[in-house]
Amino acid sequence: MPADPAADIARLSDDIRYHDRKYYVDAAPEITDLQYDRLVERLTQLEAEHPELITPDSPTQRVGDQPVGGLEPVEHRVPMLSIDNTYSIADLQKYGERTAKLLAGESIQWVVELKIDGVAVSLLYEEGRLVRGLTRGNGRVGDDITHNIRTIGDVPLRLSGDRIPPVLEVRAEIYMTNSDLVRLNEDQRRKGESPFANTRNVTAGSIRLLDPRICAGRRLRLFCHGIGYAEGLKAQTHMEFLEELRGYGLPATPEVECFRSYAAAIAHCEELIERLHELDFEIDGLVLKVDRFDQRQRLGSTAKSPRWLIAYKFEKYEATTRLNGIRVQIGKTGAITPVADLAPVELAGSTVSRASLHNADEIERKDTRPGDVVVVEKAGKIIPHIVRVEKHERKGSLRKFVFPTECPECGRKLVKDEGGVYIRCPNLQCPAQVRERIRYFASRNSMDIEGLGDKLVEQLVGEGLVRSYGDLYRLEQGQDRLLTLERMGRKSVDNLLDGIEASKQRGFARLLNALSIRHVGARVAAVLAEHFGSMDALLQAGVEELGEINEIGPIIAESVHQFLHSKFGAETIDDLRQLGVKMESATAVPAAERVLEGKTLVVTGALTKYTREEINELITQHGGRAASSVSQKTDYVVAGEKAGSKLAKARQFGVPVLTEEQFEQLLLG
Repeated sequence: MPADPAADIARLSDDIRYHDRKYYVDAAPEITDLQYDRLVERLTQLEAEHPELITPDSPTQRVGDQPVGGLEPVEHRVPMLSIDNTYSIADLQKYGERTAKLLAGESIQWVVELKIDGVAVSLLYEEGRLVRGLTRGNGRVGDDITHNIRTIGDVPLRLSGDRIPPVLEVRAEIYMTNSDLVRLNEDQRRKGESPFANTRNVTAGSIRLLDPRICAGRRLRLFCHGIGYAEGLKAQTHMEFLEELRGYGLPATPEVECFRSYAAAIAHCEELIERLHELDFEIDGLVLKVDRFDQRQRLGSTAKSPRWLIAYKFEKYEATTRLNGIRVQIGKTGAITPVADLAPVELAGSTVSRASLHNADEIERKDTRPGDVVVVEKAGKIIPHIVRVEKHERKGSLRKFVFPTECPECGRKLVKDEGGVYIRCPNLQCPAQVRERIRYFASRNSMDIEGLGDKLVEQLVGEGLVRSYGDLYRLEQGQDRLLTLERMGRKSVDNLLDGIEASKQRGFARLLNALSIRHVGARVAAVLAEHFGSMDALLQAGVEELGEINEIGPIIAESVHQFLHSKFGAETIDDLRQLGVKMESATAVPAAERVLEGKTLVVTGALTKYTREEINELITQHGGRAASSVSQKTDYVVAGEKAGSKLAKARQFGVPVLTEEQFEQLLLG
């Protein structure tokens, strides 16, 4: 059969596009880099022999031969508006209240996305082919950077899949990974050129270069997150849109989750910030978006920003210093956490000499070695962490850090979580674990035991006086030994014992938080306490029932169930129960006096008689539900001074408004 170069070129092009998608979109490559390079070499050879068969969307056309003469300004068909932002959780709450007011009576689902710290661009596809790439510019007019967009491996030159929209404009962020910046700076050093300061500067400079061959060598990446002008789009929600993009072979922004309530979305934001170190690219905030497109349309935009989204940003600070050494510490769940000892450096107004290295895999991924020059970052309230190693500054051969195989405190062989990254000491009686658990148990958000500070915990555990939570409540029987401890006179002992006794009445939610159940913090504990009301009811729940609770999910459900029904968990709960620790949310109020049974209350404004936590606890004790937003289903609003939008919304819906005194009268029946 005679050779058919056109068919061979088409087949090779399709194969390469398929493997591009598996690598860039699905993150599941099926062939090696060498095999991929051979496919490209074969296609390049065939096109060289038959130049008349080269098409603009051929995989070989990613890098242009000649620089462009300049960047041409082009008007956006749909303006690229800026995003309203805040640095405050309180302001984030107010935005949610405003949005709920604008969509009064409607159920709103919220999407939480990463705000990639890169360069905003627009990609235009017509009949499935990439025809233009623009910078954001001033939002109305951007620069044509198509020649550089085509060099980015993430960007398909032709969309794949079925029923491709005739016109699709996608909004995206171009970025560089920290790993690639490390490699680029090593190349800069070898060439005798200056290193680049950070990933955003490299990206912003590279994407505007006139010579696409230079941009191609920078290994830029791209995530798609929004829509410009489109014809024939099938999606009706943002989550559907991201899935549709993936179907066309476009890389959608990662780590996106959708929530049925704004409170759950905000809780996820605070949780997500703690995991930023796991990312190999920089973000400068999180974005909260209304999921449904019809609701977005009704919300509309101001002159500057859409009303259907907001960015929760946090200040980021970086400093460069030397890593003097790495040591490990043991947490309350047995996790062995590596800690970086740094040459002291000023960061965000304070001197930093330690930073978290999180886990053994992260040390390996970043190739972090004692003696390295490292970039340390602090964002928001997170403890400082190492962003990357400046390998171009590495002098000579530095020894790799060897992670311990035995617990440095008790000598037990360490184990790695199945399918996870954390290495743990499995010995629940390990003194280090006991210390950390007792510290957390006594902390303010847990049992709030006044007088039980870190140094006293160390003494109690070190002297063998406390080996379990229950031992705290048995300390009264050994007062004479307490008096022998450092800085423990009669008054200090009395105050400590009073604080321990008072902690028995903290309630179910605080107790759940205090038990150091993996994946359970204050928010999850509150959700479980509100749903079940007592430890007895929670103990009756199976994994499936737990997993169906909003904000819980299968991982937390499995962890809670496993703890409660383990030998350690069962003995701990039984011990605390016998010692008189309260394990119900509402036993202080007899059933006949639960006057708020089935009622939903919202508290707003500045209170004078109660803290917000105290009044919410009272509502729960009397059978009510303390909600965070006002709706037509709200039964009462308790309003203090300077009550704002929630009070206005209550009046709009005709919801009864109570003062603190009227609330107290309501409880009296």
